[in-house]
Amino acid sequence: MTPYPKQILNINQQLQSYIDAGMVIPSHDEAINALETIGYYRLRGYCYHLYDNSTKKYKNGTSFSDVLALYHFDTELSHLLFSLSAAIEVSLRVRLSDSLLSVYNDALALYDPAVFNNKTLYWRNIGTLSGEIARSNDVFIQHNFDNHDGLVPIWAAVEIMSFGNLSMTIKNLKTGKGSTSQKLLSHYHFTSQKGKKVTPSLQMFTSWTQAVSVLRNICAHNGRIYSRALNTHVQIPAVDAPSNPGKYSGVYQIVLAMKYLRPSDDVWNGFVSDLTGLLQKYGSVVDLSKINFPPDWSKHMTV
Repeated sequence: MTPYPKQILNINQQLQSYIDAGMVIPSHDEAINALETIGYYRLRGYCYHLYDNSTKKYKNGTSFSDVLALYHFDTELSHLLFSLSAAIEVSLRVRLSDSLLSVYNDALALYDPAVFNNKTLYWRNIGTLSGEIARSNDVFIQHNFDNHDGLVPIWAAVEIMSFGNLSMTIKNLKTGKGSTSQKLLSHYHFTSQKGKKVTPSLQMFTSWTQAVSVLRNICAHNGRIYSRALNTHVQIPAVDAPSNPGKYSGVYQIVLAMKYLRPSDDVWNGFVSDLTGLLQKYGSVVDLSKINFPPDWSKHMTV
């Protein structure tokens, strides 16, 4: 095996590397504790935008305490976003189930290829769902194994779907008058530039669900959100679209997707209140552009 070319640094050497690169260390004890409990490599993610590669130095005045504050901000933001995504996921599951049942009046309609547009994608999604059912030890799955010869009705199946599989299943629904997708989308609206209530297309809607699924997975695995491009594209209605959206969507666009997917106004307003408080708490260190938030972000949070 080829030896890894970089030197392995112990905690004291890691701290010294910060000092050598010009970072201010207000408290060595604080820095050492952070390096021991959070890790040098994870903290590096909150330093990149403060580091000048041409000089191999941190920008003048860069403080370890500020880097640590960014880490704590990111962690608290992640918890906030994950909580909202969970509420969205739960409501989406029950609304998909109810929509299928109202259109087909069949507890097993989820397994009918005729309900879906792309048959290849249908079988891929069913394969994923089958694996999730087979691995599940939830009592409502076992109940159907024991009492209904393994037949798992829609309302039970959606409960063990991953957010990603849920999103892909919705994306593949047939469209048109009287369809399941039309019934599902009737629960969701956004306001147009003319102030009218608009129901999203299935394509727009699934751009929201897929983006929220991506962000939820990052949060679930303790991934960094701050100063990170997210490889997803959210279709944002013109009334909320940022003037310089960039190649990929960021946290701002996915937060807007969460607004459109909110299970209720009360849940959303509680989230906005918590988000506003969080941004105020860390206002001295957070650069809103690093989470794609425009200066007028707050006016786009109202419902």
